[in-house]
Amino acid sequence: MLSPAALRTAGPPLLLVLLVALVTVAEPHFFSGTALSVVTAQALPLFLLGLGQMFVILTGGIDLSVATVCSLGTVILAQTIGATGPLAILITVIATAAIGAVTGFLTTLGQVPSFVVSLGALGFWGAVAQALSGSTTIYIDKHYDAIYWLSSWTFLDIPAAVWIGIVIGIVIWAFMSRHPRGNVFHLVGLGERPAMLSGIPTRRIRVAAFALSGLFSGLAAVVLSAQQQSAAPQLADALLLPAIAAVLVGGCAITGGIGSAFKVAVGALIVTILRVGGAVTGIDPNYQQIVYGGVVIVIVVLTLDRSKLTIIK
Repeated sequence: MLSPAALRTAGPPLLLVLLVALVTVAEPHFFSGTALSVVTAQALPLFLLGLGQMFVILTGGIDLSVATVCSLGTVILAQTIGATGPLAILITVIATAAIGAVTGFLTTLGQVPSFVVSLGALGFWGAVAQALSGSTTIYIDKHYDAIYWLSSWTFLDIPAAVWIGIVIGIVIWAFMSRHPRGNVFHLVGLGERPAMLSGIPTRRIRVAAFALSGLFSGLAAVVLSAQQQSAAPQLADALLLPAIAAVLVGGCAITGGIGSAFKVAVGALIVTILRVGGAVTGIDPNYQQIVYGGVVIVIVVLTLDRSKLTIIK
């Protein structure tokens, strides 16, 4: 039987290839230019949310508020773009990063489990989004070129936003694999006490992980708003489980310390092909959440690093 490490390394790419082959057999035109554009566009929000979640999971935590913060980000964007134009994108990202940092501070300084704090944040920021939007959908006018361009302009049949996401992923991968301090999130997740004794500011790293989670939620909010030409207080809420699934299916360890932008990209593509490919082949979309939940459980069971856990509870 393959070890958890081998499953995390070789399993996800092989699963992605298998899924592509199965869907292509069922629908030979699935990977035409138009379909490729649809798949990559739908994978991008999951990829961005997964990147943010990756930093938190690397440190051994979890952020259950990423999708809710993303929904709030769409509302912030829609309500500020009329007065500030393209600057609304920056405002949105800064606001969501600050929200993530608050969650990180409460987790690290209060020594409260991230599951509990982020669950509370999910409810709190969801209510804020409802209040700011009046519980209604806010439409974004197409004359805001900076937003419309992200989803309308394409190169090689792939939207501009996807190319930007690819660049972001490459930059993160390069930093984490090449920079001398690029592995600090991994080190905290592998052992916080040894990392602290070696001089790593572990509390600041954990706060930074949540801030990055918020930042990428904001970027995902911009992408979703561009794709939907609208904002809503629950626009991204359904992406929480798929985003977590993308991180874990891609090969990141739920126990922390193992993960990369490449793994998240593979996971996001797997989850998206399960969704889009399932619809193309006639699978009832009502079963998607069942699939995501089952996949998360199976992947955690297969890849859990039990050597780091003395008690399973």
